Amino acid sequence: MERRAFTLIELLVVIAIIAVLMAVLMPSLNVAREQARSITCRGNVRTLTLAWLIYKDENDARLVGGFPERVNESPWSPWVQIPPAGANASVEEKKEYIKRGTLWPYVKDIDVYRCPSDKRKNSPYHKFAYRTYSIAGGMNGVRSESPFEWEIIPCVRYTEIKQPATKYVFLAECDPRGYNMGSWVMRPKTRQWVDPFGIWHRDNSSTLSFADGHVEMHRFYSRGLIEWNLKALHEPMNFTFYRPPQDNEEMEDFEFMLKGYAYRALL
Repeated sequence: MERRAFTLIELLVVIAIIAVLMAVLMPSLNVAREQARSITCRGNVRTLTLAWLIYKDENDARLVGGFPERVNESPWSPWVQIPPAGANASVEEKKEYIKRGTLWPYVKDIDVYRCPSDKRKNSPYHKFAYRTYSIAGGMNGVRSESPFEWEIIPCVRYTEIKQPATKYVFLAECDPRGYNMGSWVMRPKTRQWVDPFGIWHRDNSSTLSFADGHVEMHRFYSRGLIEWNLKALHEPMNFTFYRPPQDNEEMEDFEFMLKGYAYRALL
């Protein structure tokens, strides 16, 4: 029996059908992939927050140092350390100094310290930044020699946190200096954003963990705020710290973050 080969037109039709199917399926696959990454991110932050809680339980309610340090002998018990070369250090060196941090004995999995959706990976501007998450400045993250700059006296013990279920601990940061330096801060009195945060999920959402241990994916609504954060990612050399809310939507975003920003008192 004679076999008939496909004609050129038939082959082109098959190829066109496959292309259409791929065009239909790819957005769904991308959504599913991002959902998986966001689940991993929430799991990472939950794990870090559990370690943060266990540390305070084992240390008479004292909070781990939220300000990364460059030295081993720091009295602040920093949760992670910064390599001597800072942003210029290699990824492997940055990983090594995470392992020297106070929380490493509680979370001995280096992948937990990075969100899989962190868009800074291998960016020449960000010099191979690795760690995604930072601790909020009011959670023992503001250094004693500079509290007036940040307008607060931070909490140093868990008992000083008012309404822990409403106060966030860990969040994704996108420091434009190539590495997440210090803690994540904002200015409550002069009402300004200071540090950009990583809006890695769905281009408008970020993961937050709270002092009672729960984790949320929070959506930001202000387009101007989102673009300010994206500038820290894509144009770090042109990024400007300190930004007052520009419109009503951004004010609502600011009020949400301000309500969750823990501190003992304003200065």
